[in-house]
Amino acid sequence: MTAEERRAELVELYKEVQACTKCPLYETRSKAVFGAGDADAEVMFVGEAPGADEDRQGLPFVGRAGQLLNQLLEGIGLSREDVFIANVLKSRPPGNRDPQPGEIEACKPYLFEQVRLIEPRVVCTLGNFATKLLSGNPAGITRVRGTPQLRELGARTVFLLPLFHPAAGLRTPAVKETLREDIKLLPGLIEGPPPGAMEGEVEEPEEEPASEQPPERPADQLDFFG
Repeated sequence: MTAEERRAELVELYKEVQACTKCPLYETRSKAVFGAGDADAEVMFVGEAPGADEDRQGLPFVGRAGQLLNQLLEGIGLSREDVFIANVLKSRPPGNRDPQPGEIEACKPYLFEQVRLIEPRVVCTLGNFATKLLSGNPAGITRVRGTPQLRELGARTVFLLPLFHPAAGLRTPAVKETLREDIKLLPGLIEGPPPGAMEGEVEEPEEEPASEQPPERPADQLDFFG
């Protein structure tokens, strides 16, 4: 598709998300949070779900953790206008609780369609829920963070870069520094060979036992955007 055709389909997808009633979250949300940024971005960030501020404004990453992400992007010569930010859920879970399986299933087609239409080279997953969904691997974020993976998303091969959630960086200085170092991988992934040329050259993480529990996430993870 041409860029104009992709943008037109994104507009239709946006309208569909705004009117979505596929799970009970539509009854308690103020606004659906579709996502925001460059519709032709080479980098896409995927978080967990909207928080209170996002629910009110209908925009992602508008709180303190979003400000941290902005600073991290500036540190590598990017801005939020250069990327596209979305999340697994498009509606805020009450009380910022974890997404439930049925809610993830209802929203998953929207996210995969966003990836297909935006055609990013790199998809950065923030935290456990986005990483496990898009990688198809139950390995927790602590184990796989900072290691690029090759994944087939939206009918194309992309680099998937798991990152700690910025909200965790606000709580723990060591996590913030790890996130700052991991995000420095982005320029190389953007400027280097395309993902399709890297088949077999990127090490894939081993699956961990299903019984292993993921690291506990910060209680305020959704205060800005999943």
